[in-house]
Parts: sequence; structure tokens; C-alpha cells
Amino acid sequence: MTKIADSTVRRLSQYLRFLEEFESLGSETVSSEELAAKGGTTSAQVRKDLSFFGSFGKRGLGYDVPDLKAQLRDILGLKQSYNVVLVGAGKLGGALAQYGGFKDRGFNIVAIYDRDPRRVGERWNAIIVRKDSEIEADLSKSRIEIAIIATPADAAQEIADRLVGAGVRALLNFANVTLAVPDSITVKHVNMALELEALSYALRNRTTERR
Repeated sequence: MTKIADSTVRRLSQYLRFLEEFESLGSETVSSEELAAKGGTTSAQVRKDLSFFGSFGKRGLGYDVPDLKAQLRDILGLKQSYNVVLVGAGKLGGALAQYGGFKDRGFNIVAIYDRDPRRVGERWNAIIVRKDSEIEADLSKSRIEIAIIATPADAAQEIADRLVGAGVRALLNFANVTLAVPDSITVKHVNMALELEALSYALRNRTTERR
């Protein structure tokens, strides 16, 4: 398959959420124009994004909401569930551990680790925070493909190396540092400062355009 841009994959995730909203309102069909309006894009972009994966919908009739929702879940790999480990039990880690959206999409946080003895032993949503020194032993007993890193930046690379060595194949990194990992490992960096800077840029330029 042709390599799909991250921006396209992100829009597919948005379309899935929009379809769920339409379904909850009782809509059986939806048009590319309606999906585009929800996502702030164009109907041509919606059709282009979907065309990478096949032919969907019928001209003049739109897309069947339950069918397209099922197709997108399949494309995004959401027909299966994943066990996920979280490393970092600080404030950010706590917020991530309690975020219900992960479980709704089939991502189940099954273990939480930290090296701070004050946090080890705490219970979060029926999960007891474990020492990070136990990562390798725990992961040798169960197949974990995804890990979330929510540690301070100076600890993130070491943790990433250990997770990869323990068999983890995908990392969601919230630490403010770019991780160096083998090409076979998928990493997504979440830098909230960069997202805010993008918003700042958009606001500044919108203001400038109105002058």
C-alpha cells in the first residue's frame, strides 16, 4: 500500500468520531460535505482521503454511516484491542491514566510505572503503580506492543530504550524530547507547547488578515 501521510490518518480518526456523532443522532447516511463541514475541510479532501482505501458511498446518496464507521475502524486497526503500559505517574500520567477515551477505542492501560517511591504503590483505577525497575520482568510475561511515556525529559530516552528492548513496538511520547529509536519502532511525539504555538500563529495571522 502507498504510504499514507500522518495528516490523512488524523483526518480518518476525525471522520470516525463524526460518524459516531451522526449515528447517535439517528442519521443513516452522511455526505462528504457534512463530514467536511464538521472537520473544517472540503468535500474533495474527504473523498480523496477515503479513496486511498477503496470506494465508499454512492453518488447522490452519500455514505452509509454504520458501514463507513466499521470500515474506518478496520482501517485504523480498531477491530482489535491493545494492552498499553504507562511510564510516568506524575500529574500528566494521572490525567492520561484516567482518560476514558483510550478504553473506548480499545487501548487498555494495564500497568503503570514510576521510579518515585512516593508514587509506587498508589492505586489508579484499580491499577497499582509499580517500580519502573520491574518493566522488563513484567513485559517478559505478557505481549505489550504500545507504551506511553510521560516521564521528565531527562529520563525519557532511557525508558524508551528499555521498553524497546522489552519488545514494545510503538511509543506515544509526551516527554519534551525527541527519542532516538530503531527504524522498526513507531514513535508519536506529543508536544503540547508546539500545539499552543500553532494556535498562537493561527490567531496572530487571523488578526493580521482582518486589519
